Amino acid sequence: MISKLNRQPLDQVLFLDIETVPGVKSFDLLSDEMQQYYDDKTKYQRGEDVSAEEFYLQRAGILAEFGKVICISCGFVHGTGEQREWRVKSFSGHDEKTVLQQFADMLHENFPNKFTLLCAHNGFEFDFPYLSRRMLIHGVDLPDPLDNAGKKPWEIPHWDTMELWKFGDRKNFTSLKLLAALFGIPTPKDDIDGSMVADVYYNENDLDRIVRYCEKDTKTVAQLIIAWRGEPLLD
Repeated sequence: MISKLNRQPLDQVLFLDIETVPGVKSFDLLSDEMQQYYDDKTKYQRGEDVSAEEFYLQRAGILAEFGKVICISCGFVHGTGEQREWRVKSFSGHDEKTVLQQFADMLHENFPNKFTLLCAHNGFEFDFPYLSRRMLIHGVDLPDPLDNAGKKPWEIPHWDTMELWKFGDRKNFTSLKLLAALFGIPTPKDDIDGSMVADVYYNENDLDRIVRYCEKDTKTVAQLIIAWRGEPLLD
């Protein structure tokens, strides 16, 4: 077990996962100016053989400047011992500003009186900065747990299961799916995975399916922390 994790009351940790897609369905729907900016930003990632248009659906969703948040799932463990329950709530929709505002309002209301930590897989490099950037773009006031300006590293109330698993190995990248398999946790990828979200959203118009997937990921993050605390997994 990781002793640091056991010192934190589990019911004060808010676990989360987000799902993002390209801001518009196709590259040609961007303004000429934004097409040029996307081309400039991704040219070193694409290489010479892949056009910006081809690369758009593959990567625009993970770039906060060109993507949008369509689902934020939040969960926490209620109770202790055999009385523990998993509770989850999702904010989702096509209007990104509304999704972000609802999530921000929840954080304003519940930090730090109920929750004292946010936890996500790869949250340091993706979920937390992505949410913060999109909130700024939409003029949504940053809740305190996402407002890192001027804070020392140990003052930032974030856990990241990927970072915890690295144990200082900066080059290591381990997927949530692999960690779940290692610790006997049911895979959250039994229907779709992140690479399919944009297609499910824009071509199948099935936001509910994406929400279910996002909620599975959120619970899996919680299960990892529970496993690393040396405690029985949730049902």
